[in-house]
Amino acid sequence: MTSQRKPSYLDFEIDSYPWKPDIDYRKYPKKYRVGKGEQGVLICEPYKSEIGQHWRFRTPEIAMESSNKIFEMFNNFIKENDFVGADMARKYLQMGYTRAKRYANYKGGNKYDKENDYKQLERGTGSDEKAKSAAIFYALYKMAEANPVYRKLKTDWKKEKG
Repeated sequence: MTSQRKPSYLDFEIDSYPWKPDIDYRKYPKKYRVGKGEQGVLICEPYKSEIGQHWRFRTPEIAMESSNKIFEMFNNFIKENDFVGADMARKYLQMGYTRAKRYANYKGGNKYDKENDYKQLERGTGSDEKAKSAAIFYALYKMAEANPVYRKLKTDWKKEKG
């Protein structure tokens, strides 16, 4: 049974979104909010530009290179005590997993049929290659999330800043 729920981006309200593209989150880290999942990942500069240029998942080989580079950046942010950078790198690893998984599940990565009132499309029409890319990103995403220094920084950040 497929869901009749429409994608959340249809009713997106930019004004109420806590992440803003005109803030330099390295200069003003206190304005950063952790949020859920990947929220803010495509907005928060300068991290978006620094990390995003390495984010690729077209093939398992490309996913391996990409995820390793982003995980290396994550570890460097941890060493620099830069929680915002570490959280953004973690979000890119998570997004590598979720986007590749979407392509693994749905041909062309399209989950909804915009020509048919955004009805959810049939699952299982995607690519095995993307499933492998998803698994590669997932492993490093879980390692980042489990990093004890990151977990402490995140807990402290959420208590202090939200």
